Amino acid sequence: MTNAHKDALFVLVKSLSKSEKRQFKLYVGRLGVNTDAKFIALFNLMDKMREYNEKTILASGIVKKSQLSNLKAHLYKQILISLRLNPVNQNMRVQIREQLDFATILYQKGLYKQSLKILDKAKTIAIENEEKNIAYEIVELEKIIETQYITRSIPDRANELAIQAKELSAHNVMTSKLSNLSLQLYGWMLKVGYAKSDEDLNKVKSYFEKQLPKYHIDELGFREKLWLYKAHLWYSFLTQDFLFCYKYANKWVDLFYENKEMIYLNPVFFLKGNHYLLESLFYVKYSSQFKQVLERMEAMVESKDFPKNDNISSLAFLYINSNKLNLHFMEGTFKKGLYLVKIVEYGIAKHKDRIDEHHIMLLYYKVACLYFGMGDNKACIQYLKKIINNKNLKMREDLMCFARVLSLVAHYEAGMDYHLEVQLKSTYKFLLKMDDLHEVQKEMIKFLRNLGNIYPSDLRNEFQKLHTELKKYEDHPYEKRAFLYLDVISWLESHLESKPVGQIIREKALSLTR
Repeated sequence: MTNAHKDALFVLVKSLSKSEKRQFKLYVGRLGVNTDAKFIALFNLMDKMREYNEKTILASGIVKKSQLSNLKAHLYKQILISLRLNPVNQNMRVQIREQLDFATILYQKGLYKQSLKILDKAKTIAIENEEKNIAYEIVELEKIIETQYITRSIPDRANELAIQAKELSAHNVMTSKLSNLSLQLYGWMLKVGYAKSDEDLNKVKSYFEKQLPKYHIDELGFREKLWLYKAHLWYSFLTQDFLFCYKYANKWVDLFYENKEMIYLNPVFFLKGNHYLLESLFYVKYSSQFKQVLERMEAMVESKDFPKNDNISSLAFLYINSNKLNLHFMEGTFKKGLYLVKIVEYGIAKHKDRIDEHHIMLLYYKVACLYFGMGDNKACIQYLKKIINNKNLKMREDLMCFARVLSLVAHYEAGMDYHLEVQLKSTYKFLLKMDDLHEVQKEMIKFLRNLGNIYPSDLRNEFQKLHTELKKYEDHPYEKRAFLYLDVISWLESHLESKPVGQIIREKALSLTR
């Protein structure tokens, strides 16, 4: 997508709200000498531009080409300073960091006692809010000051600081090990998806057990527990143990509700935890709790105390609407979910600079499935094309594979089978190249390839044969993932029972309701 190649300064300018632009102009205009400054003229010009164009900037006469890079860097810095001063961005973490900066300035002026006073308050707030990295920095600065200024206020001051530094360091090391493990597993998940064989499973299991540090749960703080649950969650996703996914996603979310102040300090992690809990509930088909979790998350996001900024707004759009689509899939109410298509399209256009590409493609896949479920196969194909034709998609190769398989099925259903043979060969080659050809896909392609040789009177028997064959893989540890992307079983049953696929899924949902 072209957005990835936009100028960084231009993207930043365009991301500013009206109030942020007004504050920036007030900030830079506080000194009269800035009124006609070149960087303000550049800001005003870029604000009016629809697309970044360096030729337009140079033609304006604001700056020479040799000076443009420096001027852009200066403007970028001034915008960031202005944003930092905005009350919206003044969360606890920023405030603690600000106090540390103030204390450093006082120390450099030789005002040791004043510096230590600010540091002591900042350290208490940092520890209370689980900001142990900053707390460790504060202790290190306290140690430096104490070597130059003897306060005599605490007899064992040196010993106290040494113990504090050791404890904070241990917590930070544990957090680092757990966050490294979580990040590696997450990267594994994005790149290759679920474990596809015993070899993959053993590789993931061996890596997880080797990298997981020893711990006592009672000795872990909020942040260490958070990374621990994340690591277990990704391990469970990779091994397709969805009950354990639910267990650790639930622990993640409960951790926030047990420490409510952390919701407001770490809103992104709160949203992500809820999203993975919903995803787990979707996989285990627990629709009643799915609704409760989704409603509770939406109510929290809409509450007046919940932090508001561009990043949170983008994530809330992504997670809430993605899971609303999943709810309609669980219940088979595809037509009722049609209203979400416009919301998704508008949201993608609005948040495209802040949502990564594979999540956008995942939304398109869900919309395609929505249309497939309601029988609008041509609309389904149009959305799948957005994924199949995307040459920049490097992550979620499994998504690319299943998009192609669903496209084959949708073409058959739409009666657009005149190019089916070409598509079959193309899809087969793609799956081989991706090393992602599973038994379910093999059976699907074999069935679609033989369609031209089947008499209409024999079609039902062929559907029945494929249904019997695929049912064997429904609970297979490595093949069942195919059914997470495409409910082939329900599609086949819709042909066998002469019912719309949505009706089949609704009937199953009613029998599974809990």
